[in-house]
Amino acid sequence: MFNRKGFTLIELLIVVAIIGILAAIAIPKFAATKDKAKLASVKTDVRNLMTAQEAYFSDFATYGSLANVQSASNYSTSAGNTASVAPAASGFTITISNSTITSAIDQCSTQVGAGAASTLDGVIICS
Repeated sequence: MFNRKGFTLIELLIVVAIIGILAAIAIPKFAATKDKAKLASVKTDVRNLMTAQEAYFSDFATYGSLANVQSASNYSTSAGNTASVAPAASGFTITISNSTITSAIDQCSTQVGAGAASTLDGVIICS
């Protein structure tokens, strides 16, 4: 008799089916993880812009627009994020969004001074 070693076709098909099922489970989880990472970059950009805005206020005694803050410091948003700043005499509002996030929460904002409720002053809210 021949000494045959190896896998049968049925065994190989079962392994391929199991790998396919595991991939079908893992790929959506990976996409959700990418969205969480992108939202974390949005939150980080909000915090960094708040710090840059306060540094701008320290230098110029007024809150500046996004262009003012960027020209006075080396602040820039992360790749894919879009920022907007609404300065006021006594504070500012920052909103940063990322259009590549596929979940419902794709932007974060904060308001410092300028009429913010005392419990929400400087709190980052994502929606």
